[in-house]
Amino acid sequence: MIKPWVFEFFPELGDDGQDPEPHDVADYFARYLDLWTRDEALGFEGIFFSEHHFGGSFSASPNLLIAAVAARTRTLRLGVMGVVLPYYHPARVVEEIGLLDYLTGGRLELGTAIGVPQELARLNMTMGEARERNDEIIDVIDAALAQRVVSFQGKYFSFSNLRLLPRTFQRPSPPRWTAVVSAESARRAARRRLRISTGFNSTETIKTIFDAYRSEADAVGFAAGPDYLALRRRVTVAETAAEAHVYGAAASQRLKRFVSNDPRVKQNVPDAAPSGGGFTLSDDEFIAGTPTDVAEQIIAQCRAIGAGHFLTVLHWGGPIAEVAEAHELFGRKTIPLLREASL
Repeated sequence: MIKPWVFEFFPELGDDGQDPEPHDVADYFARYLDLWTRDEALGFEGIFFSEHHFGGSFSASPNLLIAAVAARTRTLRLGVMGVVLPYYHPARVVEEIGLLDYLTGGRLELGTAIGVPQELARLNMTMGEARERNDEIIDVIDAALAQRVVSFQGKYFSFSNLRLLPRTFQRPSPPRWTAVVSAESARRAARRRLRISTGFNSTETIKTIFDAYRSEADAVGFAAGPDYLALRRRVTVAETAAEAHVYGAAASQRLKRFVSNDPRVKQNVPDAAPSGGGFTLSDDEFIAGTPTDVAEQIIAQCRAIGAGHFLTVLHWGGPIAEVAEAHELFGRKTIPLLREASL
């Protein structure tokens, strides 16, 4: 079985440089909340929100979105892929994790990320500093999940005997995830026994990344089966292949414009295992077709890399009516095929 998730970027309303009217933004929020609520009935496993800042997305604080959706749903798993740890104090991160796990009734998925270079740079933070802060906060999360009172001494954070409340509903922890784009980051995640998600790169490159994760997991003593691995892709789906490819071409161009200034992207080079946290925007990133065509492509990619989860970005940046129609079609006709698939 391949578990289907929504990966939600929650794109900014309007792209003309002008602020939209407040009532239009309010309506936009309401329609997306209705869409995410509907995803439960459509059979999605859950929603992973992303965190982005300073333009392009309305998802600067995805934990607030989780709280809003949790009140409207009962079974949908809810998480962030991932909380950008370098922006926060670890005590705040830990206590929000505990609070959200109760607000969701134990449906929280705990995902973390280092962050996007150009967003961090706006706050005068280098990727080197971000990685150091990330590692310290992960250490605090590890400690807080294991014990009631936490002390920590690091380069950026130091405190003694903090009791961080509430402790999580799920014990010993909600499922833990991190986003990766390289074999080395995958190996680091395996050493911490974190589940991983990735995208952008070719299926061949992602297999290399996942193989590195599985190898490191074997070395540290746990079996990293398909449930530890998630593939994230951009999907456009329609009743006819021709219509799907029109939608797909538009979504592809929107995404390429968005990542064109990301220094991690390897432009105009063959797909290869990335180093230093880079990635190639591969043609494999874009899946388009009828519901059956889309299911076949997803299953083929997941089988090739051994991923038990598929995170779908449906109709990247498209109008809300188009996106809602895609959720309906994917849910009714594609999800049953994914859940029936063997790996």
